Amino acid sequence: MAGRFFEEWQLDDAVTHEIRRTVTETDNLLFSCMTHNPQPLHLDAEAAAASHYGRILVNGTFTFALMVGLSVSDTTLGTLVANLGYDELVMPAPVFIGDTLRAHSVVAALKESRSRPNAGIVTFRHEMLNQRDEVVCRCRRSALVRRRPA
Repeated sequence: MAGRFFEEWQLDDAVTHEIRRTVTETDNLLFSCMTHNPQPLHLDAEAAAASHYGRILVNGTFTFALMVGLSVSDTTLGTLVANLGYDELVMPAPVFIGDTLRAHSVVAALKESRSRPNAGIVTFRHEMLNQRDEVVCRCRRSALVRRRPA
C-alpha cells in the first residue's frame, strides 16, 4: 500500500509524483466518447484547425482526471474512504496531443473527522504541469482518509 494514513500527513507535505504521462490521440478520443462529449475542438481536426489554437485540444476533464489519477498512488491508495470534493478547479493552459504531463501535490489542510473517529480529512492542492513547465490544471481535493489501525 502506497497511500498514507491520516496521522502520517503533515501540513505542507509535498509530493512530486514520479509517474508521467504523454497524452495520445486515443486517450482524448476514447475519453471524449466515453463521456459523451461531442465538442468538435476535441474530436474534429478540421474544426480544431480553424479554432484559436489551430489544433485539437485535449478534453479538460481528461486532464483533470489524469492529474488526480497520477496522485493516487502516493496519497490515498489503500487508505481512502471517500473523496469528499474538488474545489478551485482551473485549467490555466491548454493540453495538446503529445504533451507529457506530471503532477505535484501539497497538503493544504488536515482536519479530524467529527462523524468518523477512524478517519480524518486531508485536503490536497494538486497541480499538473506539461513538458514546458506550464501549469495546465490545478485544484483542491478533500479526501476522507483512514487512520492507522490500532
